[in-house]
Amino acid sequence: MNTRTWWGMDALEPAWDETATMLVGRADELKRLISVIGILGQDGVPAVVDIAGDAGMGKSRLLSELCARAQQDGLTVLRGRATEYEQHTPFQTFTDAFADVDRAFLDSDAVPEVAATVLRGADGVQGSDSGLGNRDRFGLYRAVAEVLTRLGERSGLVMALDDLHWADPASLELLDHVIRHPVGGRVLLVVARRERQTPHTLAAALTRGVDSGAVLRMALRPLPEQASIAALASDLPPVDAKQIYESSEGNPLYLQCLLHAYRHGASSRGTTLRAHDDTASAVPSGLGSLLLDELTALTATQRRTAEAVAVLGDHATPAMLSLTTGHITPEELDDCVGALARRDLLRMGSDGRWTLRHPLLRALVYENTAASRRAEIHRGAADELARTGASAAERAHHVERSLVGWDPISAAVLSEAAAQCAHTAPATAAHLLDVVLRLMPDTPACAQQCGELTLARARALAVGGSLRESRDLLHTLMSRSGQDGASLRRDAIALCAMMERHLGHSPEATALLQRELARSPGPEPRQAVSLGLALGMAALNTVSYPDVRDEIERTLAVARSHGDLMGEVGALALGSLGEAYEGETAAARRLADAAAGLADGLTDPNLTELCESLVWLAWAEALLERYADAERHADRGLDIARRSGQVHVLPHLLSSKAFVHLNTCRLPSALESAEEAESIARAIGSSDLLAFTLCFKALILLLRCPLGDTRALTTAEEAVAAAGGSRHWWASLATCVLGHTAHVSGDPHRAQDAILKAGGPELLGLQPSVRPGQLETLVGTAIAVGDIDQAARWAAQAVEEADRMGLHGQRGAALRAQAALAQHHGDSRAAAHLFERAAQAYAPSGATVWEAYSLLLATVQAQAAGDDQRAVAMWERARRLADGGGARLLSDLAAIVRPQAEVTVRAPTELDQLTTREREIAELVAEGLSNQAIATKLYLSRRTVETHLSAIYRKTSVPSRSALAGLMTRAALDRRA
Repeated sequence: MNTRTWWGMDALEPAWDETATMLVGRADELKRLISVIGILGQDGVPAVVDIAGDAGMGKSRLLSELCARAQQDGLTVLRGRATEYEQHTPFQTFTDAFADVDRAFLDSDAVPEVAATVLRGADGVQGSDSGLGNRDRFGLYRAVAEVLTRLGERSGLVMALDDLHWADPASLELLDHVIRHPVGGRVLLVVARRERQTPHTLAAALTRGVDSGAVLRMALRPLPEQASIAALASDLPPVDAKQIYESSEGNPLYLQCLLHAYRHGASSRGTTLRAHDDTASAVPSGLGSLLLDELTALTATQRRTAEAVAVLGDHATPAMLSLTTGHITPEELDDCVGALARRDLLRMGSDGRWTLRHPLLRALVYENTAASRRAEIHRGAADELARTGASAAERAHHVERSLVGWDPISAAVLSEAAAQCAHTAPATAAHLLDVVLRLMPDTPACAQQCGELTLARARALAVGGSLRESRDLLHTLMSRSGQDGASLRRDAIALCAMMERHLGHSPEATALLQRELARSPGPEPRQAVSLGLALGMAALNTVSYPDVRDEIERTLAVARSHGDLMGEVGALALGSLGEAYEGETAAARRLADAAAGLADGLTDPNLTELCESLVWLAWAEALLERYADAERHADRGLDIARRSGQVHVLPHLLSSKAFVHLNTCRLPSALESAEEAESIARAIGSSDLLAFTLCFKALILLLRCPLGDTRALTTAEEAVAAAGGSRHWWASLATCVLGHTAHVSGDPHRAQDAILKAGGPELLGLQPSVRPGQLETLVGTAIAVGDIDQAARWAAQAVEEADRMGLHGQRGAALRAQAALAQHHGDSRAAAHLFERAAQAYAPSGATVWEAYSLLLATVQAQAAGDDQRAVAMWERARRLADGGGARLLSDLAAIVRPQAEVTVRAPTELDQLTTREREIAELVAEGLSNQAIATKLYLSRRTVETHLSAIYRKTSVPSRSALAGLMTRAALDRRA
């Protein structure tokens, strides 16, 4: 039977069309919204519109009008609403909106399966193992953005999200992601919220969006008096109309309620509303009185039905109402609902569910329903959902609100629901576990379960970004765990040490771990390895790896003696990273080779237990300038971490990948990885981790943005601010990056002060692996301020440090420092030679961004020395590398230093038909590299290289590799002639 006919909806429908009534006093706001819709998809158009105003100010009415206009213009419109009593239902706001999408589209191959958690909500989660394939909530956000993009491709899309001040944490984090990474195409999100009830996280996200241009803010003010009276109270005596308007303070909902009361016999002086005189349910008291008056005429059955609708929320279907309204007949229920609909207290949505007319009315009915009655309705809903096979995640809301004391069965449901959403909605998981723990009896029989659930809640808090709360909870757990709970305590200590590190308290983490390792009896081997690795990581963060080198070796020995391959990989990888930081290149290579050999032989499920080992290995290889291996291990780690929900390692892996792409001159993809790392770091809530990710973003922006752009400097400043007074080495790194960006921006004094603050006069406060690069910057600052003697000392130190490490890139930085001195002394030929040697130093590792930079510096000096032909050759390669890699700064620099000899018109050759990538491959063929070697050097597949070669042969009309090599050689000789 059609639900709408069953409930007599056909006759009642006109009363529920909000747009059928006049929109009063919002013409300017509506015009502005419509203008945004008209230019969707164009540059500079905001991705989100933020409508803010007090309760009853007309936000929902304005949204309705906008949605109606958008539909008239042929756009797809999705509308969702957050609700006051479902604030722990994950993604409820977005799920409500996606309920309007054609089911056939949602079930099609165009929709990523990973997005099902948001698109279908909790009812899409089936079974206790559900959701385990989707543990990467940030991947989930990208998938939802992809769905929005595809919906927008059809005809444009408007998604309207109402009452966002009540949104669940998962919905708010998803919205934050959309603000930071606006959805492409003709897609607009319009959100409405109450200003004073807006959570801090939402307010901060929207403010950042306003600052970046992604969000357009629209504050709704009180309605103008004259327009309001003319539209709504023209039939009233002017004096009464004016008094009623003044009582309403220009609030549309208040005004209509007052007019309704007046027309039904109340005096215009009878009720005075004050916007800030709120009840416990956040309903202004005067308005509450008026709304409650509407309920006084209801029969007992009608009142119970309205109460059931208020309590059931999204589950207020006709079938559920039949089960929860008491022992009345279907006919009585039909009459009840019909009467409530005719009074415009109930309205039916497009999905067949009933709802009260306004959220304020729902709040009043809910809060004025007896607590025992509310619990009874929630319990009935939970039982019915269980009977129909609903997941624990869908039942959790009603189970929680039905509890009046400890119930093991209900606790099991909430614990299962927490496990189901632990990775995609950790804040909800933490809340559900807190509900269980607060009710659990403090008895020996429950002690073990209490400890396990407390540890699970601490993990959920950590994943959700509540690091301090997680740390404090772990301290409580550790203090309660006696000798019988040693295993649980050590797991808590390992997690607590991670929290301390993320909070910038690495010394505290070190002390905590050392004390536990010194206990007698000591930990069993598995935990000894885990604690030993955590100790090594804490030491790396405080630039004190040599202090724990012996402990890492003992950890390695324990892992090997007990056949713990994962622990062995971890100890080898961590040791490699520690040695690489300390500039002990030979030891780092030996350990990295051993770690890679073991890791490559293990399956992904094996490595899942200790995914951090791939973080350490990738970073060690990156510091050793083995960029292809570093990227390979970072990509594998990312895949494992996303599938297993290990959010805390994602920023490290993404930053290592961004660092590799930066050095190998793939700036667009480098920035993409850096920005994803930043987003996750912000969600985790670690200031130190945020500072770390912003360091790489700043360096990438420096090269990616045009000359004179200030975004890199601003990002570096934010990194320093995020690090604050931390003793973490990331704070030193942030200060050094600020120094480098300040130097490029033309402020040598600030640059020098920053780097010396981070490392001291001889940079001994910095790890050896970063010193040559920082010394090169210091040489530049010293020359700029006229301290040539100090520049010479720093250049000599750079050479000494680089020679000790024996790495090509470090030598390149030292050579540039020497070249800068030669340039200052006017020896252009020597400077050109040193800059060119620096460029050559980067070639073996594939660090093409620094090769291009060095070549451009060499170009200027070669031309000054009169070697125009060499200047042209170096300039051409540098420009090609910069343009091909998206290094806008270097491309702009190339345009400035372009050799005069290069502009001479020469006859076109067959090589001029080649693209930048094809020319690069042809040059490598001429150097004698095989297809596989070219693929490895350029980070391409072998098949891609073969495809490019086929195009090269066709364009140049050469039949073989040897003929192509000959052609390239002749072209090079012609350029020199």
